[in-house]
Amino acid sequence: MFLGTYEPRLDDKGRLILPAKFRDKLAAGVVLTRGQERCLYAFPQREFEEMHTRLRQAPVTSKQARDYLRVFLSGASDDLPDKQGRITIPPGLRQYAGLERELAVIGAGTRIEIWDATAWTTYLQEQEQAFAETAEEVVPGLF
Repeated sequence: MFLGTYEPRLDDKGRLILPAKFRDKLAAGVVLTRGQERCLYAFPQREFEEMHTRLRQAPVTSKQARDYLRVFLSGASDDLPDKQGRITIPPGLRQYAGLERELAVIGAGTRIEIWDATAWTTYLQEQEQAFAETAEEVVPGLF
């Protein structure tokens, strides 16, 4: 499970050094794709394959399912981290997420999310009150 928040920088070649705690889980390969709220999702290769299997079960007759699959899969890019734990984020994905130099990399359970640092700070500030108010609605009996 991916947990925590890290603040790495993107180098001049568009490479990200993965947080040390995430490297073992991503060593066999990582798939980057568009995420919601203009962030990027990074999945371990195997997790992405399992997700694709689930997505393939969506009815091809559903326009909403087709639209989601097109956006999700058309931006996907696979990579193998190098010996320093770096992955290259393709230009199109960097543009989609508005990634400059300062990043926020967060653990989100089965995936990591890559955010522009300012966008992440803004998002988190906007969501803090809703987070406090909705715990019981989202996960009944949690607290």
